[in-house]
Amino acid sequence: MTHAMLKGSNIQLHATAVRAVLRWTPGTGVRDVDASALLLGADGRVRSDEDFVFYNQPRHPSGLVRYLPKRREPEGLTDSVEVDLGGLDRSVDRVLLAASADGGTFADVRDLVLLLQDSESGETLARFEIRPETGSETALICGELYRRGDGWKFRALGQGYDDGLIALATEFGISVEEGAAEASASGEPAHTIPQPPPEPDVPEPDPVPEPRPEPHPEPRPFPEPTPRPEPQPGPEPQPEPQPRPEPAAATVAMPPPPATPPPVPSQPAYGYPQPPAQSPPAPQPAYGYPQSPPPPPVRPPQPAYGYPHQPDPAFALPPQGPQFLGR
Repeated sequence: MTHAMLKGSNIQLHATAVRAVLRWTPGTGVRDVDASALLLGADGRVRSDEDFVFYNQPRHPSGLVRYLPKRREPEGLTDSVEVDLGGLDRSVDRVLLAASADGGTFADVRDLVLLLQDSESGETLARFEIRPETGSETALICGELYRRGDGWKFRALGQGYDDGLIALATEFGISVEEGAAEASASGEPAHTIPQPPPEPDVPEPDPVPEPRPEPHPEPRPFPEPTPRPEPQPGPEPQPEPQPRPEPAAATVAMPPPPATPPPVPSQPAYGYPQPPAQSPPAPQPAYGYPQSPPPPPVRPPQPAYGYPHQPDPAFALPPQGPQFLGR
């Protein structure tokens, strides 16, 4: 059964997990709506900045509250937050269901409605049509889930804030960075709430210079080959005569010179011819046998040129033939 809620009315919840769905009609100039949730303690404030669940922090550390991304349905665009009521810590007393207009006011949002559904069955438990009071609101508390005894109840609120989501979050104890507050005052969407803790300053390492590529040497142009002259027809070349190798000089062992010069033989008288030395006739071989050449005659040593010849006492004229006798 769906309960049509009026501002300030409440109903008892029997579901242990619910989904709060914000739905509106898109169009030209229509602002998008962002859903969010704040987990509050008994003092009406968050226990830490982690108790703020929205698009920049979509999941609570406990995992029991989750932001769901936008969806397009036949009835319009939706943005949702899901809450597991049965598992929440006892220190959580309330869960606020909030909405913010992205970069504008809710006067630019058409047909805004909050649907509370059972997460397990998908049944719509409550429907609350939100009507901005002034039209200048940039953030709204659409409703709240709160404890009553051992169970939970839902109340429709529709409370507006002109200073955006930052003013709403700051009121319930969220620490907001100064830059995010300035963005909200200028009308820009404050998508940085809360800011994550600053990271410690770590000195950046010196940049490593990139190795410079070595220049490649330019290729040297090859010289164009010189055309060789074509051979002309002509007489065939004659082979060049090869020089004959000179015979190696024979090494002749020279006898050592005598201690004293040999005696000079007596020379015949000047003007007389010197008779040749007589040698005994060689024995003649038998007829028909080949004859060996006679050995060369042994000539006596000649005196040095220019010295006078001494007459040989043993010189005698050879016998004369009969043609010379009687003359």
